[in-house]
Amino acid sequence: MELIDTFFNGAVLWAALPLLLEGLATTVLLGAVSIAVGLASGLLLALLRLYGPPPLQALARGYIDLFRSLPLLVLLVLVYYALPFVGLRLSSFAAAASALSLVACAYTAEICRAGIQAVPRGQTDAAQALGLGLGDTLRSVVLPQALRIVTPPLTGNCINVLKDTALASVVAMPDLLKQATQAQALAANPTPLIGAAALYLLLLLPLIRLVSRFEARRDAALR
Repeated sequence: MELIDTFFNGAVLWAALPLLLEGLATTVLLGAVSIAVGLASGLLLALLRLYGPPPLQALARGYIDLFRSLPLLVLLVLVYYALPFVGLRLSSFAAAASALSLVACAYTAEICRAGIQAVPRGQTDAAQALGLGLGDTLRSVVLPQALRIVTPPLTGNCINVLKDTALASVVAMPDLLKQATQAQALAANPTPLIGAAALYLLLLLPLIRLVSRFEARRDAALR
């Protein structure tokens, strides 16, 4: 009974539920914004790395390498606590979304680059032989095929972004983990953390199943 009262206390969970749901809404919003910005900017960065002029290709490679190597927690602290010293003060939400988007952009760019390069070269040559320019070739031939290739890893990357939103609590962001921690402190009971874990599972498990379905469909198409 001590285990149940300590970690699965129904009364404590019920009292903390409004805070947890409020934190879940913030987590979903933060994740959605970061994913949307990361996907759009990552695709643009991948195209720049593959087809841009050499100086911009080098800058794109440097950006991707830098933000794939830099720990997200360090980046969050730098964006929220260091930028005010140079006159740029961001809210906790803006700081967390900026840091998550910067990292998501780098990973998305690398995934998209690999997907574009996986499209057979003959497809591009045939499109150019038909008189299509680079823009039309990318839009009509390359990107639709690359999208099918990169959908599973991109979906997996989106799941990682949603999980990484938990780190936003270090910049006083009232996300799900932060709210659960506050509820735990108020109740002097860890049950809210168990409730937060359950909400994370409800949010992420369907996405994980979706990735598995995409991968199975892609494998079937490749056979």
